[in-house]
Amino acid sequence: MTPLMKIIGSFVSPYVRKVLACMNLKGLHYEVDPITPFFGNEEFERLSPLRRIPVLIDGDLSVSDSSVICAYLDEAYGGHPLLPSDPKDRARARWLEEYADTRLGDLFVWGLFYQKSVRPAVWGEAPDAERVGKVLSEALPRELDYLEKEVSEAGFLFGEIGLADIAIATFFRNGAYADFKADGSRWPKVAAYVDRVLGHECIASLLPFEDIQRSSDISRRRQALLDAGAPLTNETGAARAAARSDGPVRRAPGGCPALFLHFSSG
Repeated sequence: MTPLMKIIGSFVSPYVRKVLACMNLKGLHYEVDPITPFFGNEEFERLSPLRRIPVLIDGDLSVSDSSVICAYLDEAYGGHPLLPSDPKDRARARWLEEYADTRLGDLFVWGLFYQKSVRPAVWGEAPDAERVGKVLSEALPRELDYLEKEVSEAGFLFGEIGLADIAIATFFRNGAYADFKADGSRWPKVAAYVDRVLGHECIASLLPFEDIQRSSDISRRRQALLDAGAPLTNETGAARAAARSDGPVRRAPGGCPALFLHFSSG
């Protein structure tokens, strides 16, 4: 029997969510090793030398970086195409994925989610209020103004839902975990578009597992995920101890180190 593909990474990571949603869209079967951010053993480091999640294992192939993984899935497997067929549309879709992975990742994850959710919960520290304030008052409005011109009033960016849609919307899920939602009176197209994408079954089906990963005690989390029907691996690459980082060490667009919660990199 051919082993299932394996994804290593937390359900809460926007980059892991992006990959799993694309796999769901293509009808691919997989197992998940839901490493909690800040954790990852030596075997994980061998598979992901830069300690980033997600990691894909497909037979003798192991590769990290969500953009690389999604490109591989689209080239290696049939089913729903992740990119549009027109070359110009494909170029635009790739740009929007890059834009989301870098700029939206920096703002939503490091500027909001890490500050308002991770620092208090994991490290017992107050958020950097000045940083959060600048993100909310200056940086995010600029990006939402840009997206308001780019997204569709109805449907998705290139007809059927695809990689670019998922790459953008995944960060708004983490923004919601930090109590942010696009103001529908100021950015009506963005607000409606994000709701459409996040409401699609390929992403919406992951929400129960995210809720468990966010709310369960770590000692009971794995069993709670199994009880909820999460397709988990039999073995895990999680380490016992956690390490920390307060922001990206270097730019790298498509994933995040599980050990350092590096959500804004590849």
